[in-house]
Amino acid sequence: MSEGGGNEGVGAAAEPSVLELVGLHRSFRQGDVLLEVLCGVDLEVPAGTLVALTGPSGSGKSTLLHIAGLLEPPTSGKVRIEGIDCDMLSERERTRLRRERIGFVYQYHHLLADFTALENVVLPQLLMGRAQRPARARAEELLVGLGLADRLHHRPGRLSGGEQQRVAIARALANGPRLVLADEPTGNLDPHTAEEVFSLLLETVRRTGAAALVATHNLELAARMDRALALREGRITPA
Repeated sequence: MSEGGGNEGVGAAAEPSVLELVGLHRSFRQGDVLLEVLCGVDLEVPAGTLVALTGPSGSGKSTLLHIAGLLEPPTSGKVRIEGIDCDMLSERERTRLRRERIGFVYQYHHLLADFTALENVVLPQLLMGRAQRPARARAEELLVGLGLADRLHHRPGRLSGGEQQRVAIARALANGPRLVLADEPTGNLDPHTAEEVFSLLLETVRRTGAAALVATHNLELAARMDRALALREGRITPA
């Protein structure tokens, strides 16, 4: 990891972290009060690394993920995705980078109710220009790997909460993102289902070699990731 200061690869250019946040500030004005949510956040997430982000509700975890995922801009500071300075990109370029390199998993699955599990995972691939047949093959591979072989043609209304969240994970990984951002991905599930879904998320992300930043209240689950950090008073600290 880049923060370790090792001597590997001396004489060769180091690969950039998949996600790099530098001096990130985010503030909101409420009437006459300026609310500082992020106060100079620095964070790197290398490829193949899963980082847990803990902290109380309202601490800014979702804001941090939205900025990292190029869904909202910081007040100041930089977001780099695989070495690309995202503040230098046009809105169209940011949208393309987000679609190609970032996968999102939310607490609520946001699946399309009129589409089957398979179709929900095929659709983002079609939007990226992939042909129908390889898109279906990719979707089936992901869903089967997540234990949904007998649910491919079920619509979300016929799936349990845990099954719906597994479909959401497959959808997030459909385009082979380099960065996975998950915001309380098991927060809406019972403890047993949360454990099952979380294990599948970790296993699948590790298998793909992506970098992942996962916001969670669950300290036991956070401890199973490669690093656990906390967001407190707008700053990153060890969990």
